Amino acid sequence: MVMVASPDECRDFLAAHPQVKFVEVFFTSMTGVPRGKRLRVHELHAIYDYGRFLPGSILVVDTVGADCEETGLVWEDGDADRRARPVPGTLTLAPWLGPDVAQVMLSLYELDGTPNDLDPRHVLQRVLDRYAADGLTPVAACELEYYLVDIERGPNGELLPARSVLTGQRPTGIQVYGLPELEANAPFLRELWDTADTIGVPLEGAISEFAPAQVELTLKHKPDALRAADDAVLYKRAAKGVALRHGCEATFMAKPWADKAGNGFHVHVSFNDAGGDNLCAAEDPEGSELLKHAIGGMKVLLGEGMAILAPNANSYRRFKANSYAPVAPTWGVNNRTVSLRVPAGPAPTRHVEHRVAGADGNPYLVMATLLAAAHHGITNRIDPGPAVVGDGYAAAAKENVRLPSNWFAAVDLFEKSQVLADYLGERFVEMFVSVKRTEQARFFEVVGQLDYDWYLRNA
Repeated sequence: MVMVASPDECRDFLAAHPQVKFVEVFFTSMTGVPRGKRLRVHELHAIYDYGRFLPGSILVVDTVGADCEETGLVWEDGDADRRARPVPGTLTLAPWLGPDVAQVMLSLYELDGTPNDLDPRHVLQRVLDRYAADGLTPVAACELEYYLVDIERGPNGELLPARSVLTGQRPTGIQVYGLPELEANAPFLRELWDTADTIGVPLEGAISEFAPAQVELTLKHKPDALRAADDAVLYKRAAKGVALRHGCEATFMAKPWADKAGNGFHVHVSFNDAGGDNLCAAEDPEGSELLKHAIGGMKVLLGEGMAILAPNANSYRRFKANSYAPVAPTWGVNNRTVSLRVPAGPAPTRHVEHRVAGADGNPYLVMATLLAAAHHGITNRIDPGPAVVGDGYAAAAKENVRLPSNWFAAVDLFEKSQVLADYLGERFVEMFVSVKRTEQARFFEVVGQLDYDWYLRNA
């Protein structure tokens, strides 16, 4: 069910915050990049009354915001407008932009009010409607890893871990779960938590991750997977904004350094019945039969969904053995070497952690893809096979099973997936593939330094 914000929300917000002079309105495109406008506050009322017109081509721009003409939504379409409507509950202050700035999320609709089938929020809602028809409610939470890096590059253009504003030092060691590393970033974390409270994002604990300057903060589970994805989008935007205020950048790039850990996007999912009871709950550490079927579907469709889970060229640098990034469709209990982990915990908390996606993934599309796979598994009672015990990388090598290892193979496999086309929409799959193939062509048109190092004299 699609919900549109009431004009009362706008009126009440502005009455409570008379200092607001500007509002940033933004939509999240296929590539996961928020795009929109900064408006004067008096323009906000009209958006709540009727909406704001935005060009349809914004739905299918590439990662850097360039048109993808091959989609047919630029010249052939006359770059026709669609109508953007505010997402309920997302009109908030945006404190990192200043005390007089607010923000609100948008979703795109056709002019007749029909949800646009290329809007990632509506793609996810399409999947959730399948669950609702079966009396099931996905409960979801997102975990995102990212690095804090210097705004300035090194003398050779290299990326540098950010200096602590407290110590002036750059982190050097891994120091996983290190407290001094968190304390060195305390001003950033304190403002980030305060900001999350202001914008209504349930941001919880922080850890120092498996590399210098890498952090992870968790978001609270919600029996509303669409809002959980909204949380992830809002959180990424806030983290980037707060980081800039502290003289550094937050990057969710999947693999910023070849010799350091990549940035993962882990999604925790369980399924409630109409009474709110967890249908994954079981004394068995592997969980209920329903949970196993969900894992079976996720496992079967992992390869076909990799173009969504790992959407960029850089995404595939993250997948290496013994790196905490999965390389094969495997599952296990209390085991971080597999793709699909059933965490330890009491029976009522039983759920699955999907560990494949990179932090560069679009939260709506990642959520839609993994929930589509889970629903497929539940509906068809797919057996996931025996759980991996011990080293999941060794088990994958022994069985000689792997996920697609490069961008091109992943997009080709996604294009052929009849199951994902059924869940996400055939037109969406067609347009996503078109955008990614345009990006691939543009990416490989660039002659980089490695070309010269390898081929200038040796070719």
